[in-house]
Amino acid sequence: MVKELSAGTGRRKTAVARVRLYPGSGKWLINNVEIEQYIPSEALRQYLRQPLLLAGLDGKYDIKVSANGGGISGQTGAIRHGLSRALVEADANLREVLKKAGCLTRDPRMKERKKPGQPGARKRFQFSKR
Repeated sequence: MVKELSAGTGRRKTAVARVRLYPGSGKWLINNVEIEQYIPSEALRQYLRQPLLLAGLDGKYDIKVSANGGGISGQTGAIRHGLSRALVEADANLREVLKKAGCLTRDPRMKERKKPGQPGARKRFQFSKR
């Protein structure tokens, strides 16, 4: 087994992704599944690769990801965040480039909690004056 170069944890909504970088040829494994099967959308796969393209490191690392929680879109955002953190851990000079592109910012949008005595987070029961 090749020694791990660096690792990063990314989060978005309720999704969490642990990303590990290994020296290699650009192979992606997400939950032990190839990237094409796990993320069928080409747009989401491009979004995932953005930190590597910005750093000019596409195809230089094998990437192994453990993602859980949320849906495919949330997991994609979490993987991108974790990948950016792992790249910065491997090479601190990349921080400025990735931060400027917004790759190191955690997307804070989450589902709002349901309030007690109401039917939903924002929805209220119909008001009746009389």
